[in-house]
Amino acid sequence: MAVEIINISNINEYVEELSDLLIKVVHEGASIGFLPPLKKDDADAFWRSCAVPEIIFIAAKIDNKIAGTVQLHLCTKPNGTHRAEVAKLMTHPDFRKKGIARQLMKEIEKRAKKEERTLLVLDTREGDPSNILYQSMGFIEAGRIPNFAQSETGTLDTTILYYKNI
Repeated sequence: MAVEIINISNINEYVEELSDLLIKVVHEGASIGFLPPLKKDDADAFWRSCAVPEIIFIAAKIDNKIAGTVQLHLCTKPNGTHRAEVAKLMTHPDFRKKGIARQLMKEIEKRAKKEERTLLVLDTREGDPSNILYQSMGFIEAGRIPNFAQSETGTLDTTILYYKNI
């Protein structure tokens, strides 16, 4: 299984596949800002909104299909040009447990360094498997915010904030 990491600069070229990915991971319970059922038009609009210069967007492809994505949001504030936020790490359900997320995170760190960013921040829902990944990659827990994100059942979940100096 060869994984190809690509930079996505033209969202429109991939919007159908990206929307399918987003809808699938949201349907499976991922806490990435959306609740099921996610409409295709809303997914398409989200991806198109990512086509801005301050978002670096990469994807992993297997057999010419998008298997996962991650974004790097570059801070543009004058006092924050050394930092970036890692966002929307997701792996297609058909490709989980194959190291895709780890490869995407390694690549996003390389891109952050290339952009001269020395601090990465991110957040993830308490209890999600992503916590294990982030900790294993050297991210440090900075704190927790209770009742941060609503789940599809209406419960309010805690989010954990992480950072990493690179």
